[in-house]
Amino acid sequence: MYNQENRELISKILNEIQEKKIKYCLFQFLSIDGRPKSIGINTEHLEDLFYSGEGFDGSSITGYGRLEESDMVAVPDPQTFAVIPWREEGEIDARFICDIYKPNGDRFTGDPRYILQKTLKKAANMGFKFYLAPELEFFLLKQGNHFETPKPVDFRGYFGADDSELDHLIRRKIAVYAEKFPGITVETVHHEVARSQHEISMKYDNALKMADSTMTMKMVVKVVAAQHNMLATFMPKPWAGQNGSGMHVHQSLWDVNSNQNAFFDPDDPNQISETLRYFIAGQLKHAHSMTALLNSWPNSYKRLVPGYEAPTLIAWGFKNRSMLIRVPNFFNKANSARCEIRNPDPAGNPYLQYAALLNAGLDGIKYKIEPPKPIDVNLFHLSADELKNMGIDNIPTSLDEALRHMEQSTFTRELLGDEAYQAYCDLKWKEYNLYRTQVTEWELKRYSQVL
Repeated sequence: MYNQENRELISKILNEIQEKKIKYCLFQFLSIDGRPKSIGINTEHLEDLFYSGEGFDGSSITGYGRLEESDMVAVPDPQTFAVIPWREEGEIDARFICDIYKPNGDRFTGDPRYILQKTLKKAANMGFKFYLAPELEFFLLKQGNHFETPKPVDFRGYFGADDSELDHLIRRKIAVYAEKFPGITVETVHHEVARSQHEISMKYDNALKMADSTMTMKMVVKVVAAQHNMLATFMPKPWAGQNGSGMHVHQSLWDVNSNQNAFFDPDDPNQISETLRYFIAGQLKHAHSMTALLNSWPNSYKRLVPGYEAPTLIAWGFKNRSMLIRVPNFFNKANSARCEIRNPDPAGNPYLQYAALLNAGLDGIKYKIEPPKPIDVNLFHLSADELKNMGIDNIPTSLDEALRHMEQSTFTRELLGDEAYQAYCDLKWKEYNLYRTQVTEWELKRYSQVL
């Protein structure tokens, strides 16, 4: 039923599995809130599963169906086959990323990977391919037991060097493992601004491969950290008074027919095309309504506060890192023409995040929305009255505000489809309501003796 067009590739994969004596493989996918899921498969049954898929109970996976409609089928995408590098000695395992179907053979519309694939098809129908390059930030923490709060491993800052070279060895191992998965090229790894914070940047690729790669990279980071008795977390803001972890996303559209960068115009004073301006305008227009996807946890909004380099205002400019969206310097480099959006964080579902970014940009192109004038001043230094006079608005400051914006707009519902939209809203309201009933140690210390 499935993968009929991939028979030749499947044959090659099965031969490699036999030659390397791979006994088990993992079928992997993400829940709607971005949590990894996997099924261990005996490779003796793998050939049949390429064509029939592996059934599972969708009602037990967040966002994958009600109890009365729970049967789902995970179908491995042979393009995502990889030998898991940290298991290359001894018992060797492999992995596949899966597409999710209903038992009748229809795609499950709530599958985050399908939502991105559907949005990429929309872009292709408009004549574009979507390329991305994310910068993933994360923290490495001391691994405590279940009752202990994780603690920082170091107190170094931006580009901080470790005399013992442990930092370098861990980051190097992450990069080496990651590049053994197909399509991943690591460009830079370094210590970031906050204590115990690191960043790894991947070379740009088409959006579906990059979403797969983002999912894979998060797995690799966590595995390598565990090998060194550490906890890796993509939690946006572990500590007050420190920078949080973001996922700046560099974006470009390429013409399907000419294979040229559609964001580059050599005749424009800034060498940016009308298409790029419209794309930016679309993302600014939908900044409120897509924030709940780009910043999807209550903790995400602890990062999006003034004073810690994270964007808080809906504006754009050139080189200016106080903007929500900036256009980096690429002068006379057509292939490098791009824009960078700075509010997403790495704790979300990359398939939904990248789909939202693309859909918003395409909306700007479709309706030829003109962006406001680019800003060349540091917005962090302006007063509230000055910002108001300039017509610059804030991005949502909490998950409940972001969810209300999402519910007031048709943008996210149309992107996700009714089934995924309702599942996502229900899940995130539940998370927010759980969060808002907690009482923190800070509150107890501050208020117990003075109120």
